[in-house]
Amino acid sequence: MKARHKRFTLLAAGLGALALAAWLVLAAFQKNLVFFFTPTQVVRGEAPQQRSFRVGGMVETGSLARQADGITVSFMVTDTAQRLRVDYRGALPDLFKEGKGVVAQGKLTSERVFVADEVLAKHDENYMPPDAAYALEKAKASRGAPGQAGEPLK
Repeated sequence: MKARHKRFTLLAAGLGALALAAWLVLAAFQKNLVFFFTPTQVVRGEAPQQRSFRVGGMVETGSLARQADGITVSFMVTDTAQRLRVDYRGALPDLFKEGKGVVAQGKLTSERVFVADEVLAKHDENYMPPDAAYALEKAKASRGAPGQAGEPLK
């Protein structure tokens, strides 16, 4: 084999290995990609049925219900336009409270109940994830409530 053919073979093998590595990285990234949806988007059917995703909003006051086993809870998440029931089995974060912001990760059942694997509570009185803040502002604007587009949320 000539030196020219050897270089071409090495180059082709290197490009093939690089393409394989890129494909493996992208496949792993796609598998672990988790999108954020609001309760309104979930009710409209925009959220995936068989994949894990995040839903966020405010925990509706008076909606928290604990089961007899002490570790299973159910609560409603709202973006002020729609509400979605969330079921979770495990310890809730210390900052989890009714009327406060929450982001839950899990899957939607065929009965439109969100079964969470993880529940995250907002960590500061003034902080809200940008996606959740935008979704709440958009929901309020669509209802014509205070906080319409251009007005800051309080």
